[in-house]
Amino acid sequence: QVQLVESGGGLVQSGGSLRLSCVASGSIIGISAMGWYRQAPGKPRELVAVIFSDGRTNYADSAKGRFTISRDNDKNTVDLQMNSLKPEDTAAYYCYANRLGRGSWGQGTQVTVSS
Repeated sequence: QVQLVESGGGLVQSGGSLRLSCVASGSIIGISAMGWYRQAPGKPRELVAVIFSDGRTNYADSAKGRFTISRDNDKNTVDLQMNSLKPEDTAAYYCYANRLGRGSWGQGTQVTVSS
């Protein structure tokens, strides 16, 4: 079982920046992909960005050019640097890890962007 704990959410003005962090613990050997999803009220959870153990990354179109995902395999952390934030980025952000085909989720951290 993988445990994920997020931090770094908060309230920021439009155009501002936030950095989300997630640390994995427990059965961490074999984790392949780690990433971030978000869910706004009344909307389905959606992928924001994912990074694989070999360093490859994928971003949602809405995140490209503004968000950067990074991973430290030694510290078992994955971060999401979010710049040029927009009100439509307001959502609960969830850390995700895939280990041997099974997914684990963090409890979520709220990001609110005011206009």
